[in-house]
Amino acid sequence: MSRFPNAVLTLALLAVAGVGAAQGNKYPGVGRDATPKEVAKWDIDVRPDFKGLPAGSGSVAKGQEVWESKCAHCHGVFGESGEVFSPLIGGTTAEDIKTGRVANLNRSDYPGRTTLMKVATVSTLWDYINRAMPWTNPKSLTTEEVYSVTAFMLNLANIVPDNYVLSDKNIAEVQARMPNRNGMTTAHAMWPGNEFAGVKKPDTANKVCMKDCTPEPKLASFLPDFARNAHGNLLEQNRMVGAQHGVDTTKPEPKAGMPVAAAAPVAAAKPENNEAKAAIALLNKHSCTACHGVDKKIVGPGFNEVAKKQAGKVEYLVGKIKAGGVGVYGQIPMPSQSLPDADAKQIAEWISKGASK
Repeated sequence: MSRFPNAVLTLALLAVAGVGAAQGNKYPGVGRDATPKEVAKWDIDVRPDFKGLPAGSGSVAKGQEVWESKCAHCHGVFGESGEVFSPLIGGTTAEDIKTGRVANLNRSDYPGRTTLMKVATVSTLWDYINRAMPWTNPKSLTTEEVYSVTAFMLNLANIVPDNYVLSDKNIAEVQARMPNRNGMTTAHAMWPGNEFAGVKKPDTANKVCMKDCTPEPKLASFLPDFARNAHGNLLEQNRMVGAQHGVDTTKPEPKAGMPVAAAAPVAAAKPENNEAKAAIALLNKHSCTACHGVDKKIVGPGFNEVAKKQAGKVEYLVGKIKAGGVGVYGQIPMPSQSLPDADAKQIAEWISKGASK
């Protein structure tokens, strides 16, 4: 009997603790606190002092292998391509590595700025590659692959030698050779808190108008119809990567009050093309549509374009899909693909017949 009151007291204390926990929750009954392991999976940032950098290493040679299979089709074999994204490599010199300031950044006549010209910290490269690359499958690279790709990029820029192995142990030595390591400034008041002592001057000296204020002007501009297509159709010139696409400048700009064109008659529904449906499903499964549209170019040619040139060539297409290549449709290389032979043949047969939807 003496144990019974103790049991009641224990239950009462547990109940009170439960109520207290529920009351302490910002959103009672919704969700739960993340576990340390769950937090660790998201806590992947790498700071300029290399806090957060995982232990590991990767060689330039390994980086070249990864680069050619997963990076070159967007960035070029030597990181110099500007066809899909801005060039990564170029514009830095041996003198820049000595001084830590990229001289070409001060030239108004230099044609463009590459990533290695601008980036000040090697941790930025490592962190971005780790969290965002490849852009079709981010966070899929292993730690060794991230170290290796970073090492290969640094080698292309002549920051490290051909036989270099980058690791968490020597990355600080690489930082001391970054071409623009002294190009970043913190002499402004755009940082929160007091991380940079003595920098209190605001970045602007504007004052908010409180009375008798001038009405805010409305700015507007327009392009005359005769000049609208002066540089060719912008719709055909924009990259298909990203959300910003050009307008069709072969047509006049719609203006208020213009009659709206009548809707086109609804076409009769086409019978479902099961062969095309299955082939396109395989293209999506193997990420082929990241670089190729069915009827438009993205990074590589559209499948319709390939079909016109390679009609009926099933075995040739299978070989190209598996082995990759460069030079037939431009200088951006297509890496070899590791999809099953049956899938490659099914895709090749669909292309050889015209790549219809």
